[in-house]
Amino acid sequence: MTNILNINLHLAATNTTPMKNSYRHLYLMCFSVFVNFAQSKSISGVILESFSFSPVEFAIVKIENTSIKSSTQLNGEFSITFNSTLKNGIITIQKEGYITKRIPVTFENKTLKLEEIFLEKRSPLNSNYSIINISLDELNDENEIANNSSGLLQSSMDLFSRTAAFEFSSSFFSIKGLDSKYNSVSINGIELNKLYDQRPQWSNWGGLNDVDNNQEIFKDLKPNKYNFGGLTSTSHINMSASSYNKGGKITVSSSNRSYNNRILTSYATGKLKRDWYVSFALGKRWGKEGFQKGTNYNSNSLFFSIEKKLNNHSINFTSIYTPTHRGKSSPNTQEVYNLKDITYNEYWGYLNGKKRNSRIKRIEEPLFILSHDWKISNKTKLFSSLAYQFGEIGNSRIDYGGTDYNGIIPEGNGSNPSPAYYQKLPSYYFRQNSSDYTNAYLANQEFTKNGQIDWNSLYDANLTNTTSGGNAVYTLYEDITNDKLISFNSVLQHKINSKITLFSNLRYKKLDSENFAEIIDLFGANGYLDVDGYANVDYYEDGSLNLDTFQNNLNTPFRIAKTNEKVKYHYKIYSNEIKGNIQGQFNFNKIDFYTTLGIQKTNYQRQGIFNNGGFPDKKSFEKGRKINFNTISTKTGFTYKFNGKHFFEGNFAYLNLPPTIRNTYSNPRENHDIIGELSNIKLTPEKILYSDLSYIFRNPILKGRITPYFLNSKNGTNLSFYYADGLGGENSAFVQEILQNVEKQNLGIEFGIEFKITPTFLLKGVSSIGQFTYNNNPNLYLTTEPQSINESQEQNSFTNDLFKNGYYNFGKASLKNYKLSNGPQSAHSIGFEYRDPKYWWVGLTTNFFSRAFASINHISRTENFSKDSDGNTFINYNPETAKKLLKQEQFKSYSVVNLNGGKSWRVKHNYLSLFIGINNVLNTIYKTGGFEQARNANYQLLKQDKSLQTPVFGNKYWYGRGTNFFINLAYKF
Repeated sequence: MTNILNINLHLAATNTTPMKNSYRHLYLMCFSVFVNFAQSKSISGVILESFSFSPVEFAIVKIENTSIKSSTQLNGEFSITFNSTLKNGIITIQKEGYITKRIPVTFENKTLKLEEIFLEKRSPLNSNYSIINISLDELNDENEIANNSSGLLQSSMDLFSRTAAFEFSSSFFSIKGLDSKYNSVSINGIELNKLYDQRPQWSNWGGLNDVDNNQEIFKDLKPNKYNFGGLTSTSHINMSASSYNKGGKITVSSSNRSYNNRILTSYATGKLKRDWYVSFALGKRWGKEGFQKGTNYNSNSLFFSIEKKLNNHSINFTSIYTPTHRGKSSPNTQEVYNLKDITYNEYWGYLNGKKRNSRIKRIEEPLFILSHDWKISNKTKLFSSLAYQFGEIGNSRIDYGGTDYNGIIPEGNGSNPSPAYYQKLPSYYFRQNSSDYTNAYLANQEFTKNGQIDWNSLYDANLTNTTSGGNAVYTLYEDITNDKLISFNSVLQHKINSKITLFSNLRYKKLDSENFAEIIDLFGANGYLDVDGYANVDYYEDGSLNLDTFQNNLNTPFRIAKTNEKVKYHYKIYSNEIKGNIQGQFNFNKIDFYTTLGIQKTNYQRQGIFNNGGFPDKKSFEKGRKINFNTISTKTGFTYKFNGKHFFEGNFAYLNLPPTIRNTYSNPRENHDIIGELSNIKLTPEKILYSDLSYIFRNPILKGRITPYFLNSKNGTNLSFYYADGLGGENSAFVQEILQNVEKQNLGIEFGIEFKITPTFLLKGVSSIGQFTYNNNPNLYLTTEPQSINESQEQNSFTNDLFKNGYYNFGKASLKNYKLSNGPQSAHSIGFEYRDPKYWWVGLTTNFFSRAFASINHISRTENFSKDSDGNTFINYNPETAKKLLKQEQFKSYSVVNLNGGKSWRVKHNYLSLFIGINNVLNTIYKTGGFEQARNANYQLLKQDKSLQTPVFGNKYWYGRGTNFFINLAYKF
């Protein structure tokens, strides 16, 4: 431009004729106008999310009243170059889900570089559209095998994560084949993963959809400022009062999934005088039964938050209480489903004309969080939270081991009240080469016509039991965990410059967990004799019976317990956990990267309140030894920006995760034994090596991501409890199975693509292909209560070890290359969305699932499977037949079609929205999970059972829901 100007001025100066002079003046006047208009100006800056400081991508940056606009890149940066005579204007920044920001600017210089601009997330409570969070209430209803991460990722804007949450989770799909314990979930900075098993307890904040949607999702190992983070994702829910805009919302819902009805009302005051903020929510979910019969549901939800801002400080108090009672559903053999249907549930029966479920899960754990947010300077911020959570989780069940005592020996138990107990099914009458067609027919008729718990018979049995003075044969009791948890979390954030930010985090948890069983219904009996009717029989050296072994508590032998009294077991677990990590985030023009180092110290200690008769001499009573774990973990990753559309990412981690409480004690209800002590294999942290690489392509029309990943975990521990037949030949026992030094390998690829054909019509496709397997042959041993060997019993190494010492080492379990039973290992989805400018939308997806496997029985893959009671191989043992018998079941592939849509209306200044979701439109019947029973632990028993037309101890399954719906109507004011 300068050169052109000089040339033209030179030409003008050398032109002297009058006519040419006139032209010269006209030319210079026009050129000066041209120069003014042609001046090139530019505006640049970076858009960050106000709470997390994370980049906001694809936000629209526009100069008001002009057509000049641009959008932010993946790193939040934007740059606009334009030719204009504008001297001032207003910049607007807009993105769906955020509050629009308007910034007045002046263009005194050609280049305007704005400071960092922070956008505040728009709370769903006050948004002009309705986000229906189904996954927390519906898709992850804490089913006994629902350990996937479906509930975590419902707010993520990543297509793959959204699809996994809404489309895949009803099939128990697990992202990367990993359990939910590898997710990290926190509210106001406090991580809420349970110390017992590290899994989030979703019901602790369930039903609060309109106030818990204000989330930040950090996928995989992405850096976050709150803690080290989870392996598959980190989710932080901001429930501070100031995070919600002024206004309220009333939501009503209807469903046939987990509950039938829901109502939720929420309100936020916004900013009050003297910078106070208040928000609250009240809700209820209820129903007589969900999709599975007899699964009653009753839950209340309460939320309150108050905040005071003072200069650079903010103090917030949040309280959450969501008491929930829900009826469980049972896994069943295929024989049971064939006689009934996929909605069958054995846990309930009619009492006084009403359905009563024997297996109720009760969750009552209030949570209180006090938070302090301190902006120390423009570059430094400190955010700290202190929380206290207490209350109970209870799981009820029927006890049929009620025992009489005639002064010499406990004797006599009730029969199993389960209507689907194997001895009550037709197949039972064809076992052991018998063909009792008459009784098989009668069993068929009885189960088909009735097939539910006969509550009246339990009362009758107790009322007619006069031999023991009216003690209960049957009782209903509850396994209760009463936790008191103190948590503290503090995050210091310091921005060194525009390119480097440092985070340091300190977290502490202190747990006092009391565990016991408590009687809740004696079914008309006078009391319950608190002894173990299934204890192993033991004798003194003189041959007399040792009655101590039957005592649940030697301190109160043969105690008659009443309702609301503790029975069976009573112990405490104390735990302390302290974590610290430091993280650096580095953002440059072409590459961003992060690195994190975390250290952790964890300890556990058990205290026995009851002195169990099977483990005297302080093996169960008082305090056991304290066990400590010290671990170091690290992770790092990068994003390489080819340009504003193409990106390459990588994440890498080496994690050391201490065993959970669940995987530390072999049988904490009865003794102090720590896993590994009896086998002389030290219990050590789980070691995980993880890596992923991603190619990402994004523009306003097409978005896509492809991610291959690899994970190897070592030193894992699995603990199982079951009753086994065929141990050491012909022995049977209730055992604890410890599988130690387990190695697993998870590898696969994730793919997602969105194609915006028109501004209103979107095509989308997602695919996940994985292979999740055992990668070694781990050690397996069993423990049980020790007992004396009867003289008439044939003794061998098994009976001497397991029954006399309470321990037997089976050596290696041949598990390598068996598949992990964590949902479909291949899942695909294709669908479309149409969003009309008149505020209605509809979406349809078809989802395809394959390569899901039943969980294998580990004991059958040890030397026990082929060995007779004399320690030699079975005479008729055939390796080829054994291979077929031990082949892992793979479920059939299936597809599920889901349909959803909605409409919103503006009513003056308020909004009304409707959402309707119909899942499994074609009513596809499919298995979501299952497991091999452990009753056939050796070759002879398993071969005999599988030779039957209907196996007695066939695999047990869970089935997915048939056609089901969810309707939501919300009014925002």
